[in-house]
Amino acid sequence: MIVSLPSDFLRAPIAHRALHDRSKGRIENSLSAIRAAIAAGYAIEIDLQLSSDGVAMVFHDDDLDRLTDETGPVSARRSADLQAMRLKGSTDTIPTFAEVLALVADRVPLLVEIKDQTLVLAKTDGRLEAAAATDAASYHGALAFMSFNPDCVARIAALCPDVPRGLTTSAYDPEDWGPMPAATGARLREIPDYEATQSSFISHEAADLGRARVAILKAAGAAVLCWTIRSPEAEAAARRVAQNVTFEGYLAAFPA
Repeated sequence: MIVSLPSDFLRAPIAHRALHDRSKGRIENSLSAIRAAIAAGYAIEIDLQLSSDGVAMVFHDDDLDRLTDETGPVSARRSADLQAMRLKGSTDTIPTFAEVLALVADRVPLLVEIKDQTLVLAKTDGRLEAAAATDAASYHGALAFMSFNPDCVARIAALCPDVPRGLTTSAYDPEDWGPMPAATGARLREIPDYEATQSSFISHEAADLGRARVAILKAAGAAVLCWTIRSPEAEAAARRVAQNVTFEGYLAAFPA
């Protein structure tokens, strides 16, 4: 069953990893950044990784090194240990998806990217999707899931049939996508799994919005979002194609 992306996701600009600003102690995907986005009225994009004990954690990277004083994979640590880890430059720690859902509480739309756990966009074991679905089961706000990995999207479609889902998409430049095989990127570049995953939207790499396949999907009724916009000028250019933008590093204007 295809579930359309609610119009709420096309109104307020989407704060990438929430409204983060390191200079103000608001680190990406932190509760402080989420509170700031809510206060400003922005929609929010967050990322999910999986703990070793099967809990969906709100964190972008596969590894802990960049954002915490710890090292190694997120997936090697238990959720309680992750929740105790301070994010560099702030007093926040890594939140769970359940914590974020409780905080957002339908005040703004929430766009959730399920991070690929295979590192090569291959078939997944379904553990992160199942954890995310369990957390989202009692949430009744504006919520949508997406992933670069089509298998993640297909799994979440089966687990959460009433929640909109879409594909995060890209030009898949091989220099940016190791260790994924170049052949996988060449296949995914043309967004071949849109229909099979029962998606209703894409969030496409901004620099590649001119791709013919994007125009074809939009003409067929797909909602088109994009990532990641970092200036008003880039936003204006992206909005010639995209119906909404995912932004960071400046305060995006609300459409009139």
